[in-house]
This record gives sequence, structure tokens and C-alpha cells, in this order.
Amino acid sequence: MSAIPGEYRKAAEHLFPRESFFRSSKPDLKPAAEFAKALGIGVEYQRVFALDKNSSELMTFLEHFENNLDLLIRKTWVEKCDEDRKDALQDKIPPLMILIKQGNFSKAIDEFGNILEELAYLLFGSQRDQKDFTEYTFRIDVQMGLFWWYGNKLACKELGEMNETLDNKVLWAVLLIGLCYLTNF
Repeated sequence: MSAIPGEYRKAAEHLFPRESFFRSSKPDLKPAAEFAKALGIGVEYQRVFALDKNSSELMTFLEHFENNLDLLIRKTWVEKCDEDRKDALQDKIPPLMILIKQGNFSKAIDEFGNILEELAYLLFGSQRDQKDFTEYTFRIDVQMGLFWWYGNKLACKELGEMNETLDNKVLWAVLLIGLCYLTNF
């Protein structure tokens, strides 16, 4: 947590606290909304979170997310040796979208975490594998740093193990943060 600037630390600590709100019998969804606000996507996050799971508006949002993520991957310049990685990452998008549309948010979070790890590599190269990657992204832009910190948390084993027992609404709230951010990236 030391890499997170003080003004954002509270939102980050509330989203992924040591004593997780995920484990509560009545989870508080406010930390996800606060974190989305810190990322600069609070209004869009609240709007999409309130949508009915089968609404055409949500399907349109998911199409925008999918298109934007695909465009981001395609437009990312990589060395010739990384072209296969780029193609493999694009192939991971349709299965993620299926999981989201099925409401399987536990598996979707796992897949999204993997996608974010690979996307970070494509965008930042070997810097992604450095211990100070999060600090590096904070120096570029604070909100970008928060996003990549979040992405790292999604990929962490502890959250993945908890996913199976968590309330679907909580999982959707946490996943939606990343979807909104990349839709507006």
C-alpha cells in the first residue's frame, strides 16, 4: 500500500481491506463506489451498476467495453516477438464476455485479472514485471496507478480463492470498476 498516494489510500484500503468487506454477511458496496470515484469513473460506474442485468443498456455498455478493449489491444505497438501475445490476448476477450453475460462473476474476475496482467505487459513491456511497477504507473498518472494496483489485486490468489464464496452483487461491483475504467480509457 505504500505506493498509493495518501489522498487515494482510504478508497484503496476500503476496496481491498485486510479484514475484507467481502466476508461480511451483509457486504457494504460503498467501497467499490468510492474506489470508482477515485478512478474518475464514479458517475458511469453508478449508472451501469444500477442497470438491470438483462437490459439493452447493459448489453450496449458491454459491447462498448469489448470494442474499446479490443481497440486498445490492436492499437498497442509491440515488438514483432510479442505479436503472438497480442493475438492470444484478443482471443481471451470473447470468453470473458460470455462469463460476464452469464453472470459468472467469480470466473470473470479471474479471467479479467489475467487479461489485465497481459495488457499491462503489452502496454508497459518488461517494466510490468518489476517490483516497482505500481509505483511506476503512479508516477505516470495517479488514476492509472490506482487502476493497475486494482488489476494486480484482481489477479492475486487470495481474492481468487474468496471469489467462490462471495455474493454475486459484490463480485459484480468489483468487476464493474475495471470494465468502466477500460470502457472510458
